[in-house]
Amino acid sequence: MRVLVVEDEPLMAQAIRDGLRLEAIAADIAGDGDTALELLSINVYDIAVLDRDIPGPSGDEVAAHIVASGSGIPILMLTAADRIDDKATGFGVGADDYLTKPFDLQELVLRLRALDRRRAHSRPPVRELVGLRLDPFRREVYRDDRYIALTRKQFAVLEVLMAAEGGVVSAEDLLERAWDENADPFTNAVRITVSTLRKRLGEPWVIATVPGVGYRIDADGSAGGE
Repeated sequence: MRVLVVEDEPLMAQAIRDGLRLEAIAADIAGDGDTALELLSINVYDIAVLDRDIPGPSGDEVAAHIVASGSGIPILMLTAADRIDDKATGFGVGADDYLTKPFDLQELVLRLRALDRRRAHSRPPVRELVGLRLDPFRREVYRDDRYIALTRKQFAVLEVLMAAEGGVVSAEDLLERAWDENADPFTNAVRITVSTLRKRLGEPWVIATVPGVGYRIDADGSAGGE
């Protein structure tokens, strides 16, 4: 299990990290909201442990970002605020569990393992097509057992295309499903992202362009470039 712990008290953060390591749980520490968002953008975590009162974007804002990203990362709020209305607002922004300070480290470990078990039971299926293997849970893509590093947007586009299982997906559908609601419908973002994704996956090309219609995964692996 790999956990992101967002805690602005250095001694508390170090104690949590050391304690979790003894339980075979890897923990990265972020002392503020900006660092937390940066780590979330480059690493894959099984659970996020968030102190609500942190510098920069608050724990609530970080939680909202996690929920909006669609990553499905469970969130455990860790805070001194123990009133029922505080807990209600925490759950309202996306928390899956709540632990108030001071707390026993063993209770934190038990709650983390319970969240991890729940997440494991709801993991989306791994998709495999024309030598591609996409794992939505671990956010990993392999082609013929070779790991392919993708950006979040490239991963999202490939996930939509693979879910169609060779069917054509229009640029409009990709824009709607892989971008947010503020995306410009007249942008070239889809075409550019598909082009860079195609190059990342390498030859022979597996993403075919259907002129005037959209894109699809080519089952015979003989798709041409744009």
